[in-house]
Amino acid sequence: MAMMQRRTNVRLPPEVNRILYIRNLPYKITAEEMYDIFGKYGAIRQIRVGNTPETRGTAFVVYEDIFDAKNACDHLSGFNVCNRYLVVLYYQSNKAFKRIDIDKKKEEIDKMKTKYGINAEEKK
Repeated sequence: MAMMQRRTNVRLPPEVNRILYIRNLPYKITAEEMYDIFGKYGAIRQIRVGNTPETRGTAFVVYEDIFDAKNACDHLSGFNVCNRYLVVLYYQSNKAFKRIDIDKKKEEIDKMKTKYGINAEEKK
């Protein structure tokens, strides 16, 4: 018989984070509107809405509780705001973004090697 686990003992996937990274937001969305949408899922510590040309349409939402963040992520991915569907991701530390860059660079190098017939494992 499985006993009811207390919430504190629930194992969460490793990528689950109190910080959500939101993409595909309407450019004109306000912090107040963000609080209205995301506040339904729990107490929010901070919301940062992108305001530069590079960060427009994105935001970070920091919840007090990791379970509230998970709940929001599960329910708000694909949520329609002004005919835009939100992309809600768990924030990954810079390491994750750097890793993607390294993989991309490696892929580019491999393509160049193939294009120019360079084979690293070539026997002399």
